[in-house]
Amino acid sequence: MFVPSTDPKMLVLKLENGYNIGIEKEKIVAVKVLEVYKEPVLERGVVQDQGLKRVMILHTGGTIASKVSYKTGGVVARFSPEEILEMFPELERIANIETRLVRNMFSEDMRFAHYNLLGREIEREVKKGVDGIIVTHGTDTLHYSSAALAFMLENLPISVVLVGAQRSSDRASSDAGLNLLCAAHFITKAGFKGVAVCMHESSGDDACLVLPSCKMRKMHTSRRDAFKVVNGLPLAQVWKSGEVEKLSDFPETAGKFKVSLFKEKVRVGVLKAHPNMNVEEAKAYEKFDGLVLEGTGLGHLPVNGIDEFTKEHSLILKEIEKLSKKMPVVMASQCVFGRVNMGVYESGRKLLAAGVLGNLLDMTPETAFIKLAWLLSNYKGKDVRVLVGKNLRGEISERSEFVDEFV
Repeated sequence: MFVPSTDPKMLVLKLENGYNIGIEKEKIVAVKVLEVYKEPVLERGVVQDQGLKRVMILHTGGTIASKVSYKTGGVVARFSPEEILEMFPELERIANIETRLVRNMFSEDMRFAHYNLLGREIEREVKKGVDGIIVTHGTDTLHYSSAALAFMLENLPISVVLVGAQRSSDRASSDAGLNLLCAAHFITKAGFKGVAVCMHESSGDDACLVLPSCKMRKMHTSRRDAFKVVNGLPLAQVWKSGEVEKLSDFPETAGKFKVSLFKEKVRVGVLKAHPNMNVEEAKAYEKFDGLVLEGTGLGHLPVNGIDEFTKEHSLILKEIEKLSKKMPVVMASQCVFGRVNMGVYESGRKLLAAGVLGNLLDMTPETAFIKLAWLLSNYKGKDVRVLVGKNLRGEISERSEFVDEFV
């Protein structure tokens, strides 16, 4: 199959196994057109089975519901129920599927306004009485969005499962189908209420893991099992056959379903500790509403003036103290795994004295960023500083437990 190329010197063909091969045009002796590609016409509609649960798929982009376009050469999204079921017909045996486009975008372009848009769409579906929702999403910021939805959607009465794909669906090695099917099995069988993420468990095609929304992140640029739980355990394992095994306690929901949106203009910065830091890096955030520090180790920044080369460090400490008086400044560790403890070393104690929050917490920097932005959007003053340290959506572990496989 001929696929248009971005390189005018190359002719690209798609092989039956799903991969592309490029041939330099100057080396081609002859070209013969065997057949002109035509988009397939889907004649059948989706047949609803009254014995199955209703699952809505909301699309924000990514590759789950995409395949190659032989007109443009690029991957395009498919959003009608007929086309979704054409790609993954097994879904018909799991649930009655409905589908709607929310946005078609790369996940790195997500803003708080998009979280609000998605939150309102989920609220709409909950009120319509669906049994569960799958959100297709790009993987790069999937862990930010899952945390954002978890904080926004309080006391969810249904499952909302975010699903991504590391490999596009036109590739033989795509993880799109298994991730989507396992998410549907989990929604219809597990009885889970809340926000979670469903992605490949391993590089194979045997099972997926359902991950807690606020305690996981993307750990690899391209592996299919890129997403790992941080400082915790997966919620469940879902096999290709549809079997669901619960691996840890599900969060309990009590109270009325409530949606609390982000203020779209709230500004939260992230400052990463590194050697040879300059005080100007901290000063850049003086007009922000909040700041997350990605400290080294147990939660440290270079704040010790020990010789003629470290005079800048004392200035950094003074600036952090100044910022802490104006806004919530929260520490998280760039180590990812483990718990912040600023009481162990002198560097951490100086930061505590300067007013830095987050001591003894085990939130990832990404979750800390989302949580702080959401708190600033919905609470004021001292309440924000207090709630940063409270476990609201499973983002903070009550105790640190040994997990053998942490990468």
